[in-house]
Amino acid sequence: MKNVVLGITGSIAAYKAADIANKLTKAGCSVHVVMTRAGQQFITPMTLQTLTKNKVHTDMFDLDNPAEVEHIALAHKADLFLVAPATANFIAKAAAGIADDMLTTVLLAVHDIPVMIAPAMNNYMYDNPVTQRNMRTLAELGFRFIEPREGMLACGDVGRGALAETEVIVSKVLEALEE
Repeated sequence: MKNVVLGITGSIAAYKAADIANKLTKAGCSVHVVMTRAGQQFITPMTLQTLTKNKVHTDMFDLDNPAEVEHIALAHKADLFLVAPATANFIAKAAAGIADDMLTTVLLAVHDIPVMIAPAMNNYMYDNPVTQRNMRTLAELGFRFIEPREGMLACGDVGRGALAETEVIVSKVLEALEE
């Protein structure tokens, strides 16, 4: 069974992470969710825990299992690291190597596995030169991006920035796990 760490950040598209987690679980993956504080404003950890049957990680300082360093244990367990949805804030922190929450701390501890990022944000934020530079930086480091869709965004704007369809994300994850 392949272990997927699924990071969920504070985007309105966070509700779609439940479908991603559910589909990956049904495909035979063990999904371990890590949520940012902002992500928890859009979808609850209980939803993801119920779908994955695994603990949802939200706090760097959780003392549930003092025998292991949780962010290191998650990184070592992972066969693939996916962030869906990924905000501009997460992408910037990842590009700068900032580890100030559970998700970014686990990210810095992963090694020798595919890291996939599915951005979801306003089209102006996505097209911003700073966001594009941060994505290029991560791509040069081997991160794989699952491009967002064009269409009507939650804010009412029309453009590129909507989270890729969950079927596309799941398919790309399963393909990467087969490599």
